[in-house]
Amino acid sequence: MYGPTYLPRKFKIAFALPPINDVDVLANDLGFIGVLDNDELIGFNVTVGGGMGASHGDPETYPRLADVIGFITPGQLFATAEAVLTTQRDFGNRVVRKRARLKYTIDDRGLDWFIAEVQRRAGFAFAPAHPFHFDHNGDRFGWTEGEDGRWHLTLQIEAGRVVDRQQARQLTGLREIARIHHGEFRLTPNQNLIVAGIPPEQRPRIEALVRAHGLDGYARGSAVRRQALACVALPTCSLAMAEAERYLPDFLDQLEPLLAKFQLQDAPISLRISGCPNGCSRPYLGEIALIGKAPGRYNMHLGADFRGQRLNQLVRENITEPEILSTLEPLLARYADERREQERFGDFLLRVGVLHPQEPKRIALELQS
Repeated sequence: MYGPTYLPRKFKIAFALPPINDVDVLANDLGFIGVLDNDELIGFNVTVGGGMGASHGDPETYPRLADVIGFITPGQLFATAEAVLTTQRDFGNRVVRKRARLKYTIDDRGLDWFIAEVQRRAGFAFAPAHPFHFDHNGDRFGWTEGEDGRWHLTLQIEAGRVVDRQQARQLTGLREIARIHHGEFRLTPNQNLIVAGIPPEQRPRIEALVRAHGLDGYARGSAVRRQALACVALPTCSLAMAEAERYLPDFLDQLEPLLAKFQLQDAPISLRISGCPNGCSRPYLGEIALIGKAPGRYNMHLGADFRGQRLNQLVRENITEPEILSTLEPLLARYADERREQERFGDFLLRVGVLHPQEPKRIALELQS
């Protein structure tokens, strides 16, 4: 299907099963949202055109959430995927690399045109999308029992870096687990690790190793630390303009006392740091996001939801850590005093008028202006 010259650029596909959006399905070129009826899979809502990449100062590039374009049955899955992929292959921009993702193909030609072309290639029309609801877009930490009676343990790996530190010897601990574990190790889209396929009789031994080596941070850390993401940035990535992965633990050390000051340690606020606007940590979906502008300086974005269904907005540009914290402090104070029960930080900022609802593409253009 790729043909002799492949696709214009990368092409990301994700599957999600509500109410968990642990893959940020709307950030992908092509997504399938599972629909269940009495615990039976009856099909998928199809999403197209998501993507996080952008460039500072270039209004022709912007993050975009995918559109939900209809419902398909399981038997129509492969034909739909092929039709979307080959439409991008044949019509994607091969001249301007920054405009080569599927989101720009859709915006340039129109969503109605794109849906019609995909349906023509697939050989059938999509049914109307089914209602769905996401609760959050992070991982479910701790133990989960599978349908086969085996257990899966999701561990938090801060910024995705497995390393031995004085307070947590994670690398040593995972090696010890690997010596006795006969299942799988799975990486999550949120930089965490699942020890998968654990027989019930092996669970106590693995749990003891987790505790002994400080791998139980998901049970001890603040809510914001459990949800935080950061791309690799410096020194690994040549595109990085500022620190991200190495900076995340230090920034959390500064942010957590501020949260404690307002009794918000248990408030699940999503924080994401990216070393540049290409957005590998999906920062435009963070309730608080820092996007690298220069060494030690970031653009600060606020106001995404906790479900991965709303982009955030640019609030401050090219600011340092003290400025970031001084901007956040009064907002967190208001959130602590005025939030409604179960109201998320991003939703609160829109409700009280700190931010205003905007059409997604308009947000993207203003973000780069």
